[in-house]
Amino acid sequence: MQNKEDLRTELKEWIEALENVILSDGKDYTKELLEGLYAQAKLKGISIESLDDPSFKNTVHSDEELPYPGNWKYEEKIRHFIRWNSLLMVLRANIDEDLGGHISTYSSAAVLYEVGFNHFFRGSNKQLGDLIYFQGHSSPGIYARSFLEGNISKSQIENFRKEINGKGLSSYPHPWLMPNYWQFPTVSMGLGPIFGIYQAHIMKYLEKRSLITNIPDRKVWVFCGDGEMDEPESTGAIGLAGRENLNNLVFVINCNLQRLDGPVRGNSKIVTELAKQFYSAGWNVVNLIWGRHWDDLVNADKDGLLQKVMDETVDGEYQNFKAKGGKYTRDNFFAKDMRVLNMVDHMSDEEVENLNRGGHDPIKVFNAYKQAYEEKNKPTVILAFTIKGYGIGSRQADNTTHQVKKLTNENLKNFIDKFDLPIDKNNLDDPDFLTLEDFPDIQEYLITRRNELGGYLPKRYVSNEKLIPDAEAFSEFEGGSEREQSSTMIFVRLLTKLLRDKKIGSRVVPIVPDEARTFGMDALFRQFGIYSSEGQKYEPEDADKVMYYRESESGIMLEEGINEAGAFSAWLALATSYSNNKFPMIPFYIFYSMFGFQRVHDLAYAAGDSRARGFLLGATSGRTTLNGEGLQHQDGHSHILASTIPNCRAYDPAFGYELAAIIQNGIKEMYEQHKDCFYYLTVMNENYKHPEKPKDATHENIVKGCYRFKINKKSKIRLLASGLTLNFAIEAEAELAKFGINADIWSITSFNELYRGGIETERAKRLEINSEDSYVEQCFQSPLPTIGVSEYQRAYPNQIRQWINGEFIVLGTDGFGRSDTRDALRNYFEINKEHIVYNSLLMLNMKTEANQYAKKMKMKIDKVAPWQK
Repeated sequence: MQNKEDLRTELKEWIEALENVILSDGKDYTKELLEGLYAQAKLKGISIESLDDPSFKNTVHSDEELPYPGNWKYEEKIRHFIRWNSLLMVLRANIDEDLGGHISTYSSAAVLYEVGFNHFFRGSNKQLGDLIYFQGHSSPGIYARSFLEGNISKSQIENFRKEINGKGLSSYPHPWLMPNYWQFPTVSMGLGPIFGIYQAHIMKYLEKRSLITNIPDRKVWVFCGDGEMDEPESTGAIGLAGRENLNNLVFVINCNLQRLDGPVRGNSKIVTELAKQFYSAGWNVVNLIWGRHWDDLVNADKDGLLQKVMDETVDGEYQNFKAKGGKYTRDNFFAKDMRVLNMVDHMSDEEVENLNRGGHDPIKVFNAYKQAYEEKNKPTVILAFTIKGYGIGSRQADNTTHQVKKLTNENLKNFIDKFDLPIDKNNLDDPDFLTLEDFPDIQEYLITRRNELGGYLPKRYVSNEKLIPDAEAFSEFEGGSEREQSSTMIFVRLLTKLLRDKKIGSRVVPIVPDEARTFGMDALFRQFGIYSSEGQKYEPEDADKVMYYRESESGIMLEEGINEAGAFSAWLALATSYSNNKFPMIPFYIFYSMFGFQRVHDLAYAAGDSRARGFLLGATSGRTTLNGEGLQHQDGHSHILASTIPNCRAYDPAFGYELAAIIQNGIKEMYEQHKDCFYYLTVMNENYKHPEKPKDATHENIVKGCYRFKINKKSKIRLLASGLTLNFAIEAEAELAKFGINADIWSITSFNELYRGGIETERAKRLEINSEDSYVEQCFQSPLPTIGVSEYQRAYPNQIRQWINGEFIVLGTDGFGRSDTRDALRNYFEINKEHIVYNSLLMLNMKTEANQYAKKMKMKIDKVAPWQK
């Protein structure tokens, strides 16, 4: 057995051999050689886990760097002015009103953004430009740049977070509030990363189908924080990006080591943790750790002693070093090894304190970004080591820096000195924003750089192209059908017709989260193909079947796996393609309705903010139509959740002609009239007959929310029913006739739309803007006892209670679902024909007849309500 001295001697020889290979054959060859050697070691049963631990150092070595291409002095001045204006914007918003805002995030990310704006981010003036998901809390800095460019007025930045009068700026990126500026809403943590990944995925999809031009240097940039990466949405889809080789995607993770309350990883290193995750997922990982002031020390570290200290120091310590100064850093970092301490003997404490981090160094940032552009086969993640609250004096890197909204005069003076700002430090009671009016050469440089890169960012574009389908695709369903079929199957038939439409067929995209067979959509596999970036490298098991599983690079259908968040993100990328790619698409995302809004409501709300246009289909909907599945699968509230999104138009159609009319109207509204809304429709998996469209079922009435399905003379009661329960109302009307009771039947396609129309008109009447009654009032102004029934919670029909003239009883499915047959569930939740009849008799003061009917039908009226069980 060899001793340690022999080991050191042999290691030295190996190191010399390694250096010779690098010099003679280059790094790529050396990498292949070492990978081969490591593979042989694993074959021999030798596993070296430490090889998978990324070292805490820059990916781009100083001797590999290109010189900085821009005008250093000009860009520094621009950057410092933006820093000041960003800071002042927040300070002013909190002088009297305490409106909030964030200083520290942009302070840590300014260089990351500015190198991008001056050298990498491409605008869309000449061709499709980059898509940038800005970190939400950094919005003041983005506004501050736009102010210097002349794209945002002084009045606007003076009214940061004061939007009501129309002059101010939104707190964070919100396309709904600033539709010509922001492209993406990002401040709900984790949404930017997953949206960005699927945006890049859909960009490749559209390019593979030759629908948009492949622009090799076009990128999707996602700026996010290290604390944000704890959100499951942030890293949950990074495997897709690696698997799909999304070389059009760049993540820039601002690793300032702090979240809202304290360190992200005080006892370890977030950069190292993320590097492992992204590397394992197939990404090109670029460490951007140390600034140029470290270069001499790093290059002098021949024995790796300094690197060892860097690797072993945890983030909690690194935070302290930037909060407590140069002497503290000397005593607590370099002094971990006396040999390392000797390396900084020649440096003052101030010089030690000025050893900068990579994310604050334009040269290092530029070369890291360049690596992203040179990578042709993988997505890139840049892990940028920064300081939270960089430059704001005593508040830099302290645990409360995220909450800082106000600064002392001493803090401001330090800030002015550090960034050499032309501001009178003796007059800080009412400081003003800085402009470049006195620096015309710098102003011209700022504008020229953006013009050369294709225009200003952020900027949101909108296509005015109209998509108008053939009307015959919809008219077929007006005649009804004697054959029993589910509304889901009717939808699939209509979808197939739209996919074959000669005018708009190429724009229609079906999306499913691995449930196509459940929804009867497997016929689309062979007809239209499933998109796969790699085609199909295997023969599918069912290749001999008519509806075999066919994958193709030019496939139309998107199968996103058991991944509702991912499938929704793909839908959103397509639903905003009219803006992001100036090319409108018509996406239909079909999912288990219980796993829609309930699972990804935050994403759906962001879709409203994004001004998405498209269709969501909640299949197997309702709390009683899904035989046997039980509590977790039975949807009784998706329409209530949909109602919380102002521009989501939600419908529960019963029959084929209703469904066709709603989708036809949706396409007209979104793709011809260019309204910024999206549609949610629930469809069922239960087969039943679909009648011919009645006279009163006009497109207008169906879309408004209701129409008279059947009107009888001298009616004594009114039955309102939505979706599948309309069949129960029809059965109940026939049963009531046996008691000599005539009943009107109304199909309610959307209680949500009736409610919205009602409150809008109610307000207009109260303020004497308009005196007309709302549609819901006009429909139900006749005084009649009324029963409303749906497969959803009672809160859904109860929205229109105030406009019903007469007593109103609502039947619904409040409570947790159960596993059982449809009939048993409908009886349990008290929404079937029998319960409609029973409650109708009670409303009409026919208690004796009601009890006799209940006994005849063997109804069990439980004293305990379903929602109490």
